Amino acid sequence: MSAPQPNSFRTGPDERGHFGIYGGRFVAETLMPLILELEQAYAAAKADAKFQAEMDGHLANYVGRPSPLYFAERLTEHLRKTASGLSAAGAKIYFKREELNHTGAHKVNNVLGQIMLALRMGKKRIIAETGAGMHGVATATLCAKFGLPCIVYMGAVDVERQKPNVLRMRMLGAEVRGVTSGSKTLKDAMNEALRDWVGNVADTFYCIGTVAGPHPYPAMVRDFQSIIGRETREQMQKAEGRLPDSLIACIGGGSNAMGLFHPFLDERSVEIYGVEAAGHGLASGKHAASIAGGRPGVLHGNRTYLLMDDDGQIEEAHSISAGLDYPGIGPEHAWLNDLGRVKFLSATDDEAVAAFQLCSKLEGIIPALEPAHALARVLDLAPTKPKDHLMVLNMSGRGDKDLDSVAAFLESKKK
Repeated sequence: MSAPQPNSFRTGPDERGHFGIYGGRFVAETLMPLILELEQAYAAAKADAKFQAEMDGHLANYVGRPSPLYFAERLTEHLRKTASGLSAAGAKIYFKREELNHTGAHKVNNVLGQIMLALRMGKKRIIAETGAGMHGVATATLCAKFGLPCIVYMGAVDVERQKPNVLRMRMLGAEVRGVTSGSKTLKDAMNEALRDWVGNVADTFYCIGTVAGPHPYPAMVRDFQSIIGRETREQMQKAEGRLPDSLIACIGGGSNAMGLFHPFLDERSVEIYGVEAAGHGLASGKHAASIAGGRPGVLHGNRTYLLMDDDGQIEEAHSISAGLDYPGIGPEHAWLNDLGRVKFLSATDDEAVAAFQLCSKLEGIIPALEPAHALARVLDLAPTKPKDHLMVLNMSGRGDKDLDSVAAFLESKKK
């Protein structure tokens, strides 16, 4: 039996940072004053028209917004051919092209807001964690623009598989600190960033890259990323004269997905799909699908769905995509899953790489491996929909950074 439906899915979190039983702020006592200070500073910035006007100016003139809403005509036609044996004729597919933003992904939307907030708070040292490197690149970029020192924590495994982004961060003046503990991926980078923050509370601002972490981060990052969904509403009205019928996005922590989804959550007619990384398959245990294979627990300052063993120890996640290789999910996503408002699916490494190749060849757009997971499910879903169904995929990043990983993956399949 599903949970009772709220009057609005867009009002959370509550004053303690909870989305139902998820979220909150489980942090060291040392950090609590900083968290409360951040919450107050963000509330003040939100209410300040000057802050918003300045941010809008940077989004237009530096980031390059609005990002286009693009009709993927050849992919649509390709999938309609596969639907020919079905009663449906196949959906019309649009890409929200966040990969065309400056720095090549959606991450810059949130980082801009947080760096402006850091400046407002008088914090002059910026730290961040990164997996695929796109959040690290965005943070290094905005720190360069505003003249701030930047330290990026990155798992040693990710440093190796995302070398182009490491080089970009260093070129932009950031210090990249490789993390060799645990699985040497995103979870461990976040652990180290939190340790740094505890040790440098006076002058340091921690720029979190996803809708996770202690309150107010999940709501704050969502708010900064919601420009994706707001633009999509306007652009689809202009293109088609109505709202889309379905939305789909990949989910690690889930900031690109929440940015697209949130402005549509109260549109009950709009179907919403989040796609997790199934790695080698859910049955293999080597995946990063926290909803499909996890249960509620506490990590990195919030309660959410996590991959855990029977003793409650966090299990290592696996995905070919460094940006989805995390054993948890944003708490608002956990809440929306329990309410049944968002349907969570998953895609394996094999499926994501196949979608990566297909999109590149049909549309001349090389997607990042992260949105390639969502694209893999578009290949299944679109042919089952009627011809007038409008489906929007969040193309959250570009795939230049993933070419070596994909080439190595395809080579390994030949052996």
